[in-house]
Amino acid sequence: MSTSEQFSDTLHEWAHTFMRRSFHDFKQYMDTWGLSTSQANALMRLYHSGACGVSDIGGHVGISNAAASQMIDRLVQMGLVERKEDLGDRRVKQLKLTEKGCSLAEKGVEAHSRWMENLGKTLTEAQKAKICSAMAQLIEAANKIQTE
Repeated sequence: MSTSEQFSDTLHEWAHTFMRRSFHDFKQYMDTWGLSTSQANALMRLYHSGACGVSDIGGHVGISNAAASQMIDRLVQMGLVERKEDLGDRRVKQLKLTEKGCSLAEKGVEAHSRWMENLGKTLTEAQKAKICSAMAQLIEAANKIQTE
């Protein structure tokens, strides 16, 4: 197997492991609240980026504006999101997390990252240093591709 093939296989395996493991606890936490993946993604969009419109949520989650509006209705009923009129255009509604929604999102983020902290505890300082160096190179290469 060539180095390029080994690199690709290793990267695919890491991506699969990362996604499966890092989202497991997050998904379990959101399931306890009865949230779908789309609803959890909407909460995370609002948590990380702040207030936005329904069409922004629909675009982020990958659903139609009508479906996004129905999804937001449920989040509003649960007390996690509030709608407010846009001061610039009264026809547009801005969405924002409530205090309860913000707290839920924060706890979800904590659940999501908990496994990474545990992973770090299994590695030596030398291993962590090697991984940090390799990851920095990988991030730099990915950013070069992204800007081309």
